[in-house]
Amino acid sequence: MIDLTSDDYFMGEALRQAKLAFDADEVPIGAVIVREKKIITRAFNQVELLKDATAHAEMLALTQAANGLGDWRLEGCTLYVTKEPCPMCAGAIVLSRVQRVVFGVTDPKSGGAGSVFDITGQGGLNHKVETVSGVKETEARQLLQDFFRARR
Repeated sequence: MIDLTSDDYFMGEALRQAKLAFDADEVPIGAVIVREKKIITRAFNQVELLKDATAHAEMLALTQAANGLGDWRLEGCTLYVTKEPCPMCAGAIVLSRVQRVVFGVTDPKSGGAGSVFDITGQGGLNHKVETVSGVKETEARQLLQDFFRARR
């Protein structure tokens, strides 16, 4: 039986977005934002497509969610993303007042949610985000490895 409100389920939806990025020749990272157990937005990396260094899946999802809700404060929302947010995205997550961030694979080179920097959990900022890592980690890692292996 599949729990349609579980972290595993929503991370599966983020992985579907990452596969869209993969198919579009973008680094395969996908994100969904959930509020009250419903997906309110979906996004994937579009840096190359939009020629915009800020067009990360998380940034696009945050903007879409704010527009859809009519408020930049995303209180009560959970962001699911296949790879640990970078410092830019982690900062935007904090500023947007996201309640939780759940990610698949850590980023030991530039992670902003605990690996290198702990922006989402940093005391002294205006908001602290609950962070969960390792959800569907194997699938997220495999997709990234397949993408970069094909590029070499």
